[in-house]
Amino acid sequence: MSATPPNRSRVQRVREELEDDIVNGRLLPGEQVQVEQLVARFGVSRTPVREALQQLEASGLVEVQPKRGTYVSRLGMPELIQMFEVMAELEAFCARLAARRAHEADLCEIEAALAQCEAEAASGNVNAYYYANEHFHQLIYHACGNPFLVQQTLGLKNRLKPYRRLQLQMRNRIAQSLDEHRQVVAALRRGDSEAAAEAARAHVLVQGQRFTDLMSLTERPASPAVPPASPRKRESLSA
Repeated sequence: MSATPPNRSRVQRVREELEDDIVNGRLLPGEQVQVEQLVARFGVSRTPVREALQQLEASGLVEVQPKRGTYVSRLGMPELIQMFEVMAELEAFCARLAARRAHEADLCEIEAALAQCEAEAASGNVNAYYYANEHFHQLIYHACGNPFLVQQTLGLKNRLKPYRRLQLQMRNRIAQSLDEHRQVVAALRRGDSEAAAEAARAHVLVQGQRFTDLMSLTERPASPAVPPASPRKRESLSA
């Protein structure tokens, strides 16, 4: 039993770093993922690399082509924006139903998850906050009392997972995310289904916007260096 957590940790580390490589453009759409190179890079066996690639395939970041290998999926910004829009509506639907159907035990669990998010935010660990945040959202999904909706929501959430994690790196985003969580929890506690839905919808739409902001920064070309004007040129310009 003691070997399980380290193995899980290795899979998680490989997956997270590959997610970042893909989202930040270090692995390009259509590029082949070389398993042996990853084994050497991470200093692990083929098993955790394969498990990490399976998780990335489930999230839609890579695709396996039989007898050819594993390749980075070709997913453009328009598709990502569309997926965030749909995700926002699924989250809103879950929150609306949870406000009407959640039991006291559900609400207490959600509030405890919010407290954990606050603790991780205070620690400054972005990845730890992300996983606390993920647990917070999943509790709301399950409180909606509609297993089919939960299944659909989790499916799309898994495809957006690396992008939702990456947008937390934007300045002040974690503090804003916490405030948005508090608004959702307050609405759930009041039993206000429309306020809960609106808060959940806005939370995800903001995530999509923060991600596009982040991508614009990573894709922005460096400004060419402009040599300082000579004193004579400065005089002619001011004349």
